[in-house]
Amino acid sequence: MQSLEIINFLQKTFLATGKKNAVIAVSGGIDSAVSLSLLAKALPKEQIWPILLPYHRQDMTDAIAILDFWQLPESNRKILNIASVVDALCKSLQVEDDDQVRKGNLMARTRMITVFDYAKSKDALVVGTENKSEHYLGYFTRFGDAASDLEPLVHLYKTQVRQLAQELALPEIFLQKAPSAGLWENQSDELEFGFSYELADQVLSYLIDRKLSQAEILELFSKDEREAVQKILARVESMSFKHQVPYKL
Repeated sequence: MQSLEIINFLQKTFLATGKKNAVIAVSGGIDSAVSLSLLAKALPKEQIWPILLPYHRQDMTDAIAILDFWQLPESNRKILNIASVVDALCKSLQVEDDDQVRKGNLMARTRMITVFDYAKSKDALVVGTENKSEHYLGYFTRFGDAASDLEPLVHLYKTQVRQLAQELALPEIFLQKAPSAGLWENQSDELEFGFSYELADQVLSYLIDRKLSQAEILELFSKDEREAVQKILARVESMSFKHQVPYKL
């Protein structure tokens, strides 16, 4: 089972680093829910320090639900609203409310600073929640949500993370809800992309794992699908710089 391999990886990593505690930011989405679940199986619960970082009135119901599901101690949970910091930065940097990308990046990087500072206070490793689909689609903020000490899911595509959630028997809400980075109201990954994770994962598997050319990949899809496939391939190419920076001699 996939979960056993990841649990073993987590246990070996904490043992090798000499760290006992783990800090993880929990948003209520499927990726953080699965990462937390694997952590709950790998470490004693009193060594896990989940932190919830809402912006203003952002709903944390599902985040709390996964903490309750694994019966993590109330004394280990931390909720810190990042609104005052983000709003102050937006004002100082003159970021308008309708500039959602800049504001979203500030939110992601504020969360990163908070999570790493919290981990320092607990002598802990930061456990990330990035998956392979987000990685190759460039759907992450550098020095933001992509920052971590270890990544239990980055070798899995989004559809595989969903399968893992089923294997772990997580509550149905985590399987049903639309994927979202939670950076602005009603934000949806797939609406923003203009294509589904199911299709993207097929394309990424051909491109990344099987190393097929773009022409070969397009031939594998129907004419109705090819526009979306081209959009996926174009996004991967345009976002590839994120995996190469910083450029250096």
